[in-house]
Amino acid sequence: MKSLLWIGLAGMAGAIIRVVLGQFIHSESGFPTATLMINIVGTFTLCFIVARALSKISVNRQLYDAVTTGFLGSFTTFSALTMETVLLVESGQFVMAILYVAFSIIGGLAAGLFGFYLGNKKVRS
Repeated sequence: MKSLLWIGLAGMAGAIIRVVLGQFIHSESGFPTATLMINIVGTFTLCFIVARALSKISVNRQLYDAVTTGFLGSFTTFSALTMETVLLVESGQFVMAILYVAFSIIGGLAAGLFGFYLGNKKVRS
């Protein structure tokens, strides 16, 4: 039960930070820059944390779940990507919709790979 509370609190923080950052990252072109950037940063962070956690023997499971599922789960969002893509298509901006999906997938994969790479890298003492 305590674990669920931490996940919920972290999720609340992730959602709030997402909204605040979304207000600062604004594009006049109509391209969903904020969601794209937030999702890529969140993907990198998640993969980095997972790679770091997997490389260590003992990880506090409550903290791990709170950060990965709670905070980053609400910070990034597939539903916003989908909704914004549908809105672009409905407004006739097909090229922008295709670019958004392509940048999201390719950028997310690149950020994830880079996060895993850095997370698995040995730290010099």
